[in-house]
Amino acid sequence: MIKKASILALVAYLLLAILSPGLVQAASGLTILDSSAQVEFPSALSFNLSTESDVNITDISLHYTVDQVTLAQVTSEVYVEFVPANTVDAKWTWDMRKTGGLPPGSSVDYWWTVEDANGDRLETAPFRVQFDDTRYSWESLTDGKVNIYWYEGDESFAQELVAAAHQALARLAEDTGAHLKEPVKIYIYASAQDLKGAMVYPQEWTGGVAFTRHGIIAIGIAPGNLYWGKRAIAHELTHLVIHQMTLNPYSDLPTWLDEGLAMYAEGELEPAFESYLNKAMAEDNLISVRSLSSPFSAYAEESRLSYAQSYSLVEFLVSNYQPGKMLELLNSFRQGASYDGALSMSYGFDMDGLDARWRDYVTAQYKSTEVTVAVIPPPLIGVLAALATALFLVLALAAENWTRRRGW
Repeated sequence: MIKKASILALVAYLLLAILSPGLVQAASGLTILDSSAQVEFPSALSFNLSTESDVNITDISLHYTVDQVTLAQVTSEVYVEFVPANTVDAKWTWDMRKTGGLPPGSSVDYWWTVEDANGDRLETAPFRVQFDDTRYSWESLTDGKVNIYWYEGDESFAQELVAAAHQALARLAEDTGAHLKEPVKIYIYASAQDLKGAMVYPQEWTGGVAFTRHGIIAIGIAPGNLYWGKRAIAHELTHLVIHQMTLNPYSDLPTWLDEGLAMYAEGELEPAFESYLNKAMAEDNLISVRSLSSPFSAYAEESRLSYAQSYSLVEFLVSNYQPGKMLELLNSFRQGASYDGALSMSYGFDMDGLDARWRDYVTAQYKSTEVTVAVIPPPLIGVLAALATALFLVLALAAENWTRRRGW
């Protein structure tokens, strides 16, 4: 009986040692006095630790992981510099101006390991810190997997944006079979300027960003600009859904497919972009599908044409082939297929084959809309030419404004 009691006592002690960090710390002589993290949105995240021991503390390491979708668990480790002593206050700052920033609403898990001169080692339990943009008083609205956060405008404003998100998701699922796998957070800033203030070194033309690995979207939408805002949400939400559907360790999507699906989700191609497409066809200046698979040109006119062609390519595939084909294509990319290989498996032709078929399709559409040219009296030719030039300039300015506000 005494032997059994001793065994039970030993088991109880071991359980307490495992479940109670305080007992472990006391046994080793190491103690954590305080641990904290301070957010300096959007540029920095500072981690602080206060610890003590019976002998000099010789080593402190910070470990952290960012909550995001990854193909492998990635843990960052930082060896913190300090002067060895019995009591140490350590600090390390993650300067995101050097590494790139995190989106609003993201979270970071972190923990510490501490060693002293006796060789004793202590590891803390993980702590979580929210990287929130506290410059504004956010309101929130949740409907299914869609979470909207905003700070300017009434609730009806947010409800319209939530409805637009669900409409975009429904259309995307119907046309491509793609669907939202994980919940999404959408942060609505009241202007593009406010949005840029939430980013580290933003592009001047940034108007909306999809942080696909984080499941977070940030867009600048004024309450009085709902028409543009609904299209912007459809565009960015599509980027996020498609990346959830196709995440793989081998390759990204061709740019024409990624941007084309996002443009297609908005609805009909806007006239400003259609004018670039028509002009390129009239001048036999279309960009090849292979070229559109790479990042788009930095030159504004060529970039707008690239977006217009990408929309048209997706519209061609959705309109002329069975709905399941697009889902097959996305699944092929998820499995790591090459650009040519994925198209061949799903549609039976490679990028050159797509290029040839699409050109025939879009050229036929363009010719069907041409109007028979009538004889125009010479005095009117100059007037009409001036009007045509003015119209094209208006459309070009509209497209430039569109591109700047979106920042895609």
